[in-house]
Amino acid sequence: MAAQPASREFLWGIFQKVDTDRSQKISANELGQALKNGSFTPFNPETIRLMIGMFDRDGDGTINFDEFGSLWNYVSQWQTTFRQYDRDGSGSIDKQELTTALTSFGYRLSPNFYDVLIRKFDRTGRGSITFDDFIQCCVVIQTLTGNFQRFDTNRNGWIQITYEQFLTLVFSLRK
Repeated sequence: MAAQPASREFLWGIFQKVDTDRSQKISANELGQALKNGSFTPFNPETIRLMIGMFDRDGDGTINFDEFGSLWNYVSQWQTTFRQYDRDGSGSIDKQELTTALTSFGYRLSPNFYDVLIRKFDRTGRGSITFDDFIQCCVVIQTLTGNFQRFDTNRNGWIQITYEQFLTLVFSLRK
C-alpha cells in the first residue's frame, strides 16, 4: 500500500519547522536535525547527503519547498516499504529481511553478498540496518545497477571496462 501524498499546508508547516534559519531552504544540517529513525537516532549524514543530491533540482546544495515535498513523499514511500519488510517489527532490517526485500525488487544476489551489504550498511554493529541505512543501501544498489547496465550492452550480466570507467561508475554515486 503506497503512502498518500501529504497536503501542501501540512508540508509547509513541517518545512517551516525544519528551516530553522528561515532561509526558505533546508540545508543538509537542518534536514539531519529533523529526520530521525524509528529509534529516534539521527539519520546517517551520508543518507542525508544522498537524498539532498537526489532532490536538489537547482543544484544549490539545499532543498526548497517544492523539492522538500518530493523528498517528503519519497521518504514516506520508503517508510512504507521498510515496514513491509521489517517482519519482526524490530525497527531494523536483518539479513533475511534484506534478502526478501531486494529479491522482491528483482535483484538476484548471493547469500555472501548480503553479508557484505549488512557489514557495509550496519552502523550499529547489531547485524541489521536501520531505516535510513536501508534507504541508502537500496539507492546505492539501484544507482550502481543503472550504471552497470549502461555498460552491459549484451544484457548478460558481464561488462568489460577500463579502470577509469570503473572509477567513474563508482564515483558517480557522489553528487
